Amino acid sequence: MSDDPRGRTDPPFSRRRALAAGGSLVAAGVAGCLGDGRVGGASGTTGDDGPLAVASFFSFYDFARRIAGETPLRVKNLVPTGLHGHGWEPDASVTREIIEADAFVHVGEDFQPWADRAIRTLEDDGVDTHLINVREGVELVSLAASLDPDEEGVGEGRGKDPHFWLDPRRAKQSVDNITEGFVELLPEHEGTFRDNAAAYKTDVLDRIDADYERIFEAAERDVVQLAAHNAFQYVGVRYGVRMRPLVTNLAASGDVKPSDVTDAKRVIDENDIEYIGAGVFETRRPARQLIAETAVEAYYPVTPYAGVREDWVENDWGYEEIAYNVNMPTFEVVLGNAPPEEAGPEGWDEQWRNFE
Repeated sequence: MSDDPRGRTDPPFSRRRALAAGGSLVAAGVAGCLGDGRVGGASGTTGDDGPLAVASFFSFYDFARRIAGETPLRVKNLVPTGLHGHGWEPDASVTREIIEADAFVHVGEDFQPWADRAIRTLEDDGVDTHLINVREGVELVSLAASLDPDEEGVGEGRGKDPHFWLDPRRAKQSVDNITEGFVELLPEHEGTFRDNAAAYKTDVLDRIDADYERIFEAAERDVVQLAAHNAFQYVGVRYGVRMRPLVTNLAASGDVKPSDVTDAKRVIDENDIEYIGAGVFETRRPARQLIAETAVEAYYPVTPYAGVREDWVENDWGYEEIAYNVNMPTFEVVLGNAPPEEAGPEGWDEQWRNFE
């Protein structure tokens, strides 16, 4: 008797058989998800040969490649360099890459619609790409009352904020999920996977957590104004600070309402805020508007680790490097802990002050 919950008795439809069958399967998987994004120039594939895991989101690509170190497993980020991982719509080639891959590392349901469609295609056709859900077992927090519950990305998990990886402690659960998935895929390398994961959680995520905690505990102000979308609530929950996004929905491309600007002006005035954060992969128009219409002197970069710039790829920056070179210096500045010229590495202020 078949173990398939759908009652099928035919064998799994392998990736190689799917490709040999022609374009029908691939086309079925991308109905409604054609777009301008291409995977050429995506932020990296580790190694040159061996099994391949593809990831739908930069943060988990980075975790995965660290876990896979010193094993034959290669890891590739599907999101092109320069694009935000949430809201991007790929073309048919991405579904084809997932079909060809040995594993697909994804963020769970109702966050990236294109990834959900690709997974349904794989499951409906019995393709044997190993699925690894990084969000499995992660406790999500409720959305702020000001958010639109129908916003894309909430979906079945309506009322919960999906950006859990900004909390390094919750991010550790995704490292464990990726590790278990890789062990299932390549059990002969279990020891290396587990050693790499344990080291990453202790040496990187615990250290980032401690350094973030130091930054927020040192601050006299407990509010951060961001000209960015609502992706930073987990930072506020973890470290006891009020994160004030200008775009109050979950989409990085969300519109800024006049009422949002009015509210931001009030927060800036009431808290004597001189500096604000602005999303690296979002429009800077709202940040410039606040500079023109309030006492704000400058904006500096923040990112929810959802994409990478070309220079970050060239310097092999991952979650750790972005935390220390982008987000932490900005939080030091916007909280008033340090002047911009002293907050980051040499030249940081000149590079990032009112960046384009």
